[in-house]
Amino acid sequence: MNDTVYSTYSHIYAVVAAIPKGKVATYGQVALLAGLPGRARQVGYALHALADPSLPWHRVVNAKGEISLRSGGSEGDRVQRLRLEAESVVFDRCGRIDLERYRWRP
Repeated sequence: MNDTVYSTYSHIYAVVAAIPKGKVATYGQVALLAGLPGRARQVGYALHALADPSLPWHRVVNAKGEISLRSGGSEGDRVQRLRLEAESVVFDRCGRIDLERYRWRP
């Protein structure tokens, strides 16, 4: 990873680390808070490359309040939902989180 990517990912990881238990942030929200407006996909790339299992990656969801499905049939989707539910985050019948209730507002 080059220095620019490392710096960008470091900013993203710092924002993700600050999301409190029982709250979620969207990819776009994390990008904005990391100083990367409009780069929600970059947040996804950073989380995909994450090597630190202690970072609360599971608290980042898409703009619809849904878990973004991973390619390749990963168990990550199920793990993410279980971790959020363990933090008392509730999903509706369509698998969405009420962002008005659970969105992190730093």
